[in-house]
Amino acid sequence: MPCAFVRLSGCNLRCSYCDAAYTWSEPGRERSISEILQWLEKYPGVLTEITGGEPLLQTDIHLLIKRLIDNGHRVLIETNGTLSIADVHPQAIIIMDIKCPGSGMSDKFYRQNIKLLRQRRKIGCRDEIKFVLCSEDDFHWAVDMVQRYKMHLLTDVLFSPVTNLFPPKKAAAMILAEKLPIRLQLQLHTLLWPGQKRGV
Repeated sequence: MPCAFVRLSGCNLRCSYCDAAYTWSEPGRERSISEILQWLEKYPGVLTEITGGEPLLQTDIHLLIKRLIDNGHRVLIETNGTLSIADVHPQAIIIMDIKCPGSGMSDKFYRQNIKLLRQRRKIGCRDEIKFVLCSEDDFHWAVDMVQRYKMHLLTDVLFSPVTNLFPPKKAAAMILAEKLPIRLQLQLHTLLWPGQKRGV
């Protein structure tokens, strides 16, 4: 679906496969919430995804989300799961990217967020959990997490293989073998715009 990305700078992780290292290795450009809203006027009716880096590190992130929702935007917020989601607006859709061992960051997950996702589900929130997979080992680790916390009963679960490390065809076969309601999410930008790192 067409989506306008609001990419915020700064991250508290250093994932091995990071495709947006410029968000923490280069200085960001300061923008006011009003400027962001004005920029989004060029893309009426499309999804608005706030990503990073790690958006929840930003001081005014909750104000930004509220202003976007108040202005009629359907808001997704992609977070790495290391910070509490307790204060995220209930109308925003959280995409929680739980880091697998291949990222080098799997020990950073804030497990209380599972309870918070359950609480959000009870009030009608439609959040998602995503696992980025570098290998079969990551796949099995992610399946164990899904089963241990019954994540597939809690919300939509997405498995997203890193295309050049873990073939999507292999991931699809393994998902079918597990007989779990897991969605395969391909890295569309790598297929549609190969080699283009920004602006897609």
